[in-house]
Amino acid sequence: MESSSAPGGFGRNRETGTLVLLSFAMLIVSLDQYIVVVALPDIARDLGYSAQTLQSVISAYAVASAGFLLFGGRAADLLGRRRILATGLALYAGAALVGGLSTSAAMLLVARAVQGLGGALVFPTTLALINTTFAEGRARNRALGIWGGSGAAGLVIGVLLGGLLTQAFGWESVFLVNVALAGPALLLAFVVIPRDGEREKGRTFDLPGALSVTLGVTLLVFVLVQGPGQGWLSPAIVGSAAAGLLLVGAFVIIERRSSDPLMPPRLLSHPHLITGVVIAFMFMATFGSVLYFLSLYFQEVLGYDALQTGAGFLIPTAVVVAGSTTAGQFVTRFGLRRTLAAALAVGALGAVALGFAISPNGTYLELVPGLVALSIGDGVVFTAMFIAAATGIPARQQGIASGIASTGSGVGAAVGLAVLVLVATAGLDGLSGEQLRTATAEGISTTLFVVAGGIVLTFLVALGRCPAPSDPVPAPVPYQTRRC
Repeated sequence: MESSSAPGGFGRNRETGTLVLLSFAMLIVSLDQYIVVVALPDIARDLGYSAQTLQSVISAYAVASAGFLLFGGRAADLLGRRRILATGLALYAGAALVGGLSTSAAMLLVARAVQGLGGALVFPTTLALINTTFAEGRARNRALGIWGGSGAAGLVIGVLLGGLLTQAFGWESVFLVNVALAGPALLLAFVVIPRDGEREKGRTFDLPGALSVTLGVTLLVFVLVQGPGQGWLSPAIVGSAAAGLLLVGAFVIIERRSSDPLMPPRLLSHPHLITGVVIAFMFMATFGSVLYFLSLYFQEVLGYDALQTGAGFLIPTAVVVAGSTTAGQFVTRFGLRRTLAAALAVGALGAVALGFAISPNGTYLELVPGLVALSIGDGVVFTAMFIAAATGIPARQQGIASGIASTGSGVGAAVGLAVLVLVATAGLDGLSGEQLRTATAEGISTTLFVVAGGIVLTFLVALGRCPAPSDPVPAPVPYQTRRC
């Protein structure tokens, strides 16, 4: 779909409505990644989760979402983006309803996994629709800034809203609210987004490739998430790892022989897409994991209740939204390399400041400077990395490119949380009372320093991989080249 608004602007037309709807859908999906964090203690008490299994409420969503993002992107390209967006929202709303009505741990985990599947359809489809609705350059950068602001804000607002809802209505409300949000979005999708056209002739879904990579990625993410708890040499983990690697290997063979591969090899050599994927992975493994540990610090160390914990995220929310919505303008004016490098440098400093501020007897005010700096980096990088991934990609491949980029972020979220939980919980076994509280604070402080190190690595990637404005961009696939 071609842009019809004036250059650099949206205009009062269908594009504006499309942008609002897609940003709202992105907010809903992002919201759910952390809306349950504050409610976890209540969920554990009512449904019988242990301290070792409680993380599965989050990881069930992360595993399903990461595994199906490529599938969702390919489906959007071939089956129609409005159809896939509507399907994803319907699955999301239905699973949220089941989650809110769950009476057992198993029932809730199934609901969370289906929610992850719905999110895996919605995420890349909204990104692909943004990238095909707005012309590459200033207009798309501004649109991605609004979309990215909604997504980045959703991660933080989820914790805030989760605290408010849990305190007022109980843990069930953090699921049921998604029904109230996704339902209207589903209906508006049929009003705002144009009807899908006929399928492009000669293109196939590449079902063998889709199934092999979806199952392979799902199993490998499962291994990374559950390995620390179940033991890396346990039969389930070893078996899943072997099966996942075999399936990914089969996917590579299938793609080489396919006449219309799910993931075109030339697309994978696109410099901006690869940069976006790597940064998305590292972003979610670092920035994206901090919310989980801050929530634990507020509740387990400072003794905040659910409402106070949610309120603690008001400042980060405001800063993240401001950073994300202005990131597109920064990219347009200064280029991707400078924007990413500056934002990552500020974020790394914020993580270090938080690491020093977190202590058993710390206060919220001591956290504010680090929270603000980290949130600036969080908001700007979230938008900029998806601008990078979309630059120069032809419209017919925007869905799969979006799926590749969002898979990077999804896998990064799962891997980052699994690794950082090991860092944060090292040495906690057998402790209780004040000793446990003190050790928990020290573990979270150490985790923030590890996060800072990861952000520094991401900074080096941005400097090394993102071309400067004067550098030529290779063209591995037919498209009109642009520069960072």
